[in-house]
Amino acid sequence: MSLFRSLKSVFLIALIASVSCSDDKKGNPTAARPRQGPVSVDAFVVKESSVSQDVQIPGSLMPFEETQIRAEVGGRIVKLNVKEGSVVSSGTLLVKLFDADLQAQLRKYQVQLKIAEKTQERNQELLDIKGISQQEYDLSTLNVENLRADIEATEIAIEKTAIRAPYTGKVGLRNISLGSYISPSDIITTIRQVDKLKLEFSIPEKYASEITQGYMVRFRVDGGVQDHQAQVMATESSVDQTTRTLKVRAVVGGSHKELVPGIFAKVNLQLGRNMNALLIPTQAVIPTARNKQVIVLRKDSATFTVVETGVRDSAFIQILQGVQVGDTVITTGLMAIRPNSKVKVTKVSSL
Repeated sequence: MSLFRSLKSVFLIALIASVSCSDDKKGNPTAARPRQGPVSVDAFVVKESSVSQDVQIPGSLMPFEETQIRAEVGGRIVKLNVKEGSVVSSGTLLVKLFDADLQAQLRKYQVQLKIAEKTQERNQELLDIKGISQQEYDLSTLNVENLRADIEATEIAIEKTAIRAPYTGKVGLRNISLGSYISPSDIITTIRQVDKLKLEFSIPEKYASEITQGYMVRFRVDGGVQDHQAQVMATESSVDQTTRTLKVRAVVGGSHKELVPGIFAKVNLQLGRNMNALLIPTQAVIPTARNKQVIVLRKDSATFTVVETGVRDSAFIQILQGVQVGDTVITTGLMAIRPNSKVKVTKVSSL
């Protein structure tokens, strides 16, 4: 009897506990898992825009013209007019070599020419009266022409002893002194045309078709405080096979105390210009181990799309493949979004 009562008590306690747990599940609202709503995000509408790549290339400033002054013939210097660092005009006499022997020879030929011309005149008179043959007259004429040629050759030789400035420019340091003997291999000095400068630099071969005559470039010299401009005058006819670059020369516009021939320059170019590029904010791109992705809004759901990127700056990046014009790309809340998640756009922007 006592055993029956004990079992009855245990059954009643278990029944009460079961009913109590059932009531708790029905009455406690926190027991059920709450449903999550759509994620609030900002978005960006893809449109076409222009983009270019800023490339910085080393270059050098050069004189527009630079010539090593040498003598055409050997000789002793009798006059020296090379003032180091001075600006000389075109045709200015820089060096005069000894030419007394040539001058004497010139005078000799000139006297002989006068005699030959007189002989030719007399022979002409004799020929008119049949006093001499045509052959004798022709020989006197040839003698006159021969002497004139000798005089011309001697005058040219004398002119070679006068070394003149080929153009207006600045004279550098001289390597000779008055009275010294020089040969054609000796460098007397160097003259440079510094009122106009050239900028020389090389660009990668993939941009070779973009740099043409008339293209404007910006540059800044080493230690300079302002930008300068130069206009492309010519490019090399072919790409260098070793460096895979194309040499470019440009004419510097204007003059400035910063611009010194031979100084290093940093050339800034905008290359790879594309007027129909697709740009999106940089933060919209999700880098992964294998590729790069963006989240595109399809109706009200998030779709992860693999993209190929191009040129970028601090704010935007070019998309080469993966999105199209008019697509809406999500730019915020990327870590909270899962594939096919519902999203709510709170702000939409575009270029």
